[in-house]
Amino acid sequence: MSISENEMQTHARAVVIGGGIAGCSVLYHLTKLGWSDVALLERNELTGGSTWHSVGNTPMFTSSLNLLRILKASNELYASLEDETGQPVGFHQVGSLRLATTTDLLTWYKQIQAMSQLAGVRNEVISVEQAIALNPLINPEGVLAAAHLHGDGYLDPSSVTIALAKGARQRGAVIYRDARVERITRTASGEWAITTNNGTITAEIVINAGGQWGREIGRMVGVELPLVPMEHQYVITEAIPELKKLAHEIPVTRDPERSFYMRQEGDGLLFGFFESNPIPWAVDGIPRDFGRQLLPERLEHLTPNLGRAEERIPILGRAGIKRIVNGPDAYTPDGSPIVGPVPGVPNFWVMAGFSLFGIANSGGTGRACAEWIVHGAPGIDLWEYDVRRFGEYAARKSYLVTRASEAYALDYALHYPHHERHAGRPLKTTPIHDQLQSAGAVFCARHGWERPLWFAPKGIAQRDEPTFGRANWFSHVGQECRAVRERVGVLDQTSFGKFQVAGAGATAFLNHLCANQIDVPIGKIVVTQMLNPNGGIECDLTVARVAAETYWIVTAAWTTTHDWAWIDAHRFETPDGFNIALDNITGDYAVLSLMGPQAQGVLQKLTDTALGPAAFPFMTFQDILVGSAPVRAYRISYVGESGWELYTPVAYQRYLYQQLWEAGREFRIVNFGYRALDSLRLEKGYRFWGLDMNALTTPLEAGLHPFVKWNKGEFIGREALVKQKQEGIARTLECLVVEGNDAIPHGWEPILAGDQAVSYVCSGEYGHTVDKTIVLAYLPRSHSAAGTALSIDLYGERFPATAVRAPLYDPENKKLRGV
Repeated sequence: MSISENEMQTHARAVVIGGGIAGCSVLYHLTKLGWSDVALLERNELTGGSTWHSVGNTPMFTSSLNLLRILKASNELYASLEDETGQPVGFHQVGSLRLATTTDLLTWYKQIQAMSQLAGVRNEVISVEQAIALNPLINPEGVLAAAHLHGDGYLDPSSVTIALAKGARQRGAVIYRDARVERITRTASGEWAITTNNGTITAEIVINAGGQWGREIGRMVGVELPLVPMEHQYVITEAIPELKKLAHEIPVTRDPERSFYMRQEGDGLLFGFFESNPIPWAVDGIPRDFGRQLLPERLEHLTPNLGRAEERIPILGRAGIKRIVNGPDAYTPDGSPIVGPVPGVPNFWVMAGFSLFGIANSGGTGRACAEWIVHGAPGIDLWEYDVRRFGEYAARKSYLVTRASEAYALDYALHYPHHERHAGRPLKTTPIHDQLQSAGAVFCARHGWERPLWFAPKGIAQRDEPTFGRANWFSHVGQECRAVRERVGVLDQTSFGKFQVAGAGATAFLNHLCANQIDVPIGKIVVTQMLNPNGGIECDLTVARVAAETYWIVTAAWTTTHDWAWIDAHRFETPDGFNIALDNITGDYAVLSLMGPQAQGVLQKLTDTALGPAAFPFMTFQDILVGSAPVRAYRISYVGESGWELYTPVAYQRYLYQQLWEAGREFRIVNFGYRALDSLRLEKGYRFWGLDMNALTTPLEAGLHPFVKWNKGEFIGREALVKQKQEGIARTLECLVVEGNDAIPHGWEPILAGDQAVSYVCSGEYGHTVDKTIVLAYLPRSHSAAGTALSIDLYGERFPATAVRAPLYDPENKKLRGV
């Protein structure tokens, strides 16, 4: 059966651009969800981009439970395609081995093993002897153990792509080959007109699955996507007689310390590498005539890697190299794909940038993307892949290439808790960055902004030393926490995302988006969530009414683009677009958070404005002068102490910081960082979007029902919440205290009732001022009562955990309100 049509149709509900495995997967899943009026455009032949030269590995190893579910969904799909479509896919489910050559790698593997059980993936840490029995080619010297994933393997990338295309075609999809997209324009009706060398097709929705051509496709609609191709080489050896003597095919084997993977390829072996000095390709644009081609071989570039691989697989040194494959694959700044609705471009989606893991990811990600398009939300939380996690800075060449090169080189790197990467930094700094650095700040980057994590006292190394235990910053963060609780501290939070919504329809617009009541007196600050139609939490932010029809919105740094895009996408739901203007003012204002019981004493020395709770109530703001600096002072706190977030034009931040510091000397003011903030917020049970809530959790589940105002009228998600309230809530976000102060879960660790896993950790940290390890997790109602005894599997050990009522600190909020 042909999988293409000769004459191009004029219209489709959705058009996918790109006929690699990603494009064919999302097309396949759209048809599975009932959309038959869909088409795919491929500039060459199917698989003609990066898919055809892929090695086809299907690993199910990751440190994220959400991503593991995606990888599992891919494997399950590929295993079923031949029965469904009749197209063989060459799936060799031989399993995989990942060697542990350090104690830290072994610790990490034990954690991944525990998490894998939650996804139904069979992953077990096995002995060296067991690993050698599976792959006798391994030199065991220095190997401590191995992670053995039973369902892993590899397949033929072209065959599985053809199978997906065939399945989509059988349900009505049309595929056009040799259809090069020349331009994409918006029609008067708001649809897309996609012009190709063979005709024009209009569509309601376009999905950019162009892989390494994804940024070129993005430019056709005026957006720069953070994608750059990287060269990747693998070698195939001549026949190895020893393989024929084995009773079984060897599992795919990886040695992260030597940064290589290997598997059988016919009667030889295939070796691939992640070099420490990768080579970006076509950074200024892919040549127009580049198609189903490879790049020149660079054997000299692989020589050091081949030597290290030979140390682990000695037979490599005796085998001749039959072939070297060098092909480009698209990378993003963090190495993860970009998926979802592209900000500022309605009905234009992207699913690209899968680096070297497009085969492993595309099946599950294609399903999730299709669910997102059809149902309004994916069935799996895709925040780690969401294109909106980046800002415009991420697509700029210097930053993109530097970060993507680092991501490539660290593809097999061990993932420590709180590990930060350093390429391309610093990018965005605040006016006091140098002063904080001189004060001992150790920085992280969020949304391009440098932010202080913690402050190293004099004589202490000013750097992170990651570990799976208590890290080098632990005691110093504890000192910061206690100083904020007992005295006063200042934190640079300029990285907050900040927007202004203004216009005659601003109140109606925001009340439509927000679950809380926004029609409040001028000067009032409202904590609210914005929901999707399923009731899931899309945004968690504050809205302050600054004039009759003018509002300020403040959100977390890492959701700046995401939240701006969500708000922007709803502006035109009515013919007049609610008559509002949306401005991103993030870079216009710096923020200093002054927190602690002595915050009022410090600030009162610098302003004539009365700051007591009667004159300046909690959850209100006032425009004041602090010294000579104009400040919009929010009386609000994310640490659970009385304090203010001080918003000032960027030009005044350095002055404001110095004024606060001088006024605070008598109160023994301190700098504090985001690691202290995280500890303090967990002592108060405060949630954080992306960890403790997301687009798949509702306010009723997350314990945020006080921020839902049922009587205010219609808002997005209300109907779904009403239904959930009527049917009953199956799980709720609860606080647990973990025994064993050295045991600090950080996320995804299984929570067990007896031997039964009932949930997993959303976020966790040590509460320095309550002297307890604290965890937030969604628990089934049957296990959510205070006092319920549970346990947490951490690095292969079980630690007792008890459900408690939050918050652990100041449950009556007297300190928070300054009363």
